[in-house]
Amino acid sequence: MTARIQTVAMALAFTVAACGAPKTPNASPDTGPLPLSALPVVDTDAVLAHTKVLSSDAFEGRGPGTPGEGKTVAYLVDQLTKMGLTPGNPDGTYVQKVPLVGITPTPANLTFRKGAQTLTATWKADVVAWSKRVTEEVRLVDSDVVFVGYGVQAPEFGWDDYKGLDVRGKTLLMLVNDPPVPDAAHPDTRDPKVFGGAAMTYYGRWTYKYEMGAKLGAAAVLLIHETEPAGYGFNVVQQKTGEQFDLVTPDRNMGRPAIEGWVSREHAAKLLGLAGQSLDALKAKAATRAFTPVPLGVSASITIRNALRTFDSQNVVARLEGRDPVRRGEHVIYTAHWDHFGVGARVNGDPIYHGAKDNASGTAGILEIARAFTKLPAPPQRSILFLFVTAEEQGLLGSQYYAVTPLYPLANALANINIDGLNVNGRTKDLVLIGLGASDLDDYARAAAAEQGRVITADAEPEKGLYYRSDHFNFAKQGVPALDPDEGIDFIGQPPDFGRRVREAYTSQHYHQPSDVVRPEWTLDGAREDLQLFLAVGYRVAEAARIPEWKAGNEFKATRDRMRGR
Repeated sequence: MTARIQTVAMALAFTVAACGAPKTPNASPDTGPLPLSALPVVDTDAVLAHTKVLSSDAFEGRGPGTPGEGKTVAYLVDQLTKMGLTPGNPDGTYVQKVPLVGITPTPANLTFRKGAQTLTATWKADVVAWSKRVTEEVRLVDSDVVFVGYGVQAPEFGWDDYKGLDVRGKTLLMLVNDPPVPDAAHPDTRDPKVFGGAAMTYYGRWTYKYEMGAKLGAAAVLLIHETEPAGYGFNVVQQKTGEQFDLVTPDRNMGRPAIEGWVSREHAAKLLGLAGQSLDALKAKAATRAFTPVPLGVSASITIRNALRTFDSQNVVARLEGRDPVRRGEHVIYTAHWDHFGVGARVNGDPIYHGAKDNASGTAGILEIARAFTKLPAPPQRSILFLFVTAEEQGLLGSQYYAVTPLYPLANALANINIDGLNVNGRTKDLVLIGLGASDLDDYARAAAAEQGRVITADAEPEKGLYYRSDHFNFAKQGVPALDPDEGIDFIGQPPDFGRRVREAYTSQHYHQPSDVVRPEWTLDGAREDLQLFLAVGYRVAEAARIPEWKAGNEFKATRDRMRGR
């Protein structure tokens, strides 16, 4: 690996010398930022070594509240201490306690009735249901089922799937993703002015749909799973049949629907058939503003018993203090989630969900970015926070807790750079930014990429709503400009469809499965260039004369303006 590092460094130096370093946004007025080629090299040999350790059997899948968490936190704290980084918690420790409740449901079938006819949705095979209420038992008894389309209320788009219907006590059956509103001029494509066109908005996320159910007083919310609009197969949903977590809240989550869950597409079609309806026909109606809720004349019943435990999980945090006595109170925050699914159902004989790419690799990447920062000739003007969060796989809980209970004021957080999985398939000519066009951070990334002879490209799968599916989102919701980079898709020396093929293979075979392990065919050449770019972006923001902002029209800009008193 060392020889390849030298080769890449020489190539980058040649590129900068031949072409001249591009202008960097908001350059510091004193010395200006270092060119990318002069920054310390992120050690990808060490990244791979960390990934192997964290995803090993000994770490038991890094489940929150398990011995695997203890081993993971101890490993991270040991590495950060050896680097000489300051404990990130002002109390003098490297951890922030995150109060969680673990809820394990007893398997239970869901029964639908219409008159004398019954239809049973079998636990896990047909339905994955749970309750986030912190209580030992929840009962749904003869609750009327209503199909509510996509379950969206979006006044800015003139959209309301509920049309004033009182859904209190009812079971809401709805579709995942945004309504696919066709473009009048091009009926085969989505209208770019409604729900982001091809890109998913937050209205399409399953979390939003459960939130709407809670807001309207529904007894249950069931989502119809379809692989393409969900962005993953039903096998991923089936991993949610074990213990689930949530933050401990004063009301013990009693304001949430009693039952939340997913129904397979096949079973949903049977349910609608029982009601004399067609899934395809209802989907077509749901894609229009004229849609009105459809009572199915069917009732739903289920009883779920929960085993409960409360515990403190841990975010791990370290700090590199900035050199400027005035600006060191401002921070650039790097994040990666250290957790995965722990020990669960055996797949091909293996019960450990190793989470090598997702997200031992990202955790390892942040560790080595942190080490590279310690090797700078001098710290940047502003401080850098390295935050390893818990319970991302359970709904972004660790980052949510930090975002609402920050150790340092988020008004002084200039940027969040989140890594959720590294490129393990080779060098690329590009780097994908999820949510491209959101903030000035894109310009920093574009400038650094140009120094590498690379380009920035947009997400090729905007319909999956990836911007709402990782920890940076909790910072964005609080107004902090957040960068969500993904691996490139234009792989050097590979066929044009190589990127798509390796992504699809990972999603279908290894994502959230025990088989997500370090594989012999992994190569971190591409990860090395990506990590250098992430290092450069954070360093340059910390050196900048003007802080990055959300672009005009972005959904999070108003929150940022309020936060900073504008």
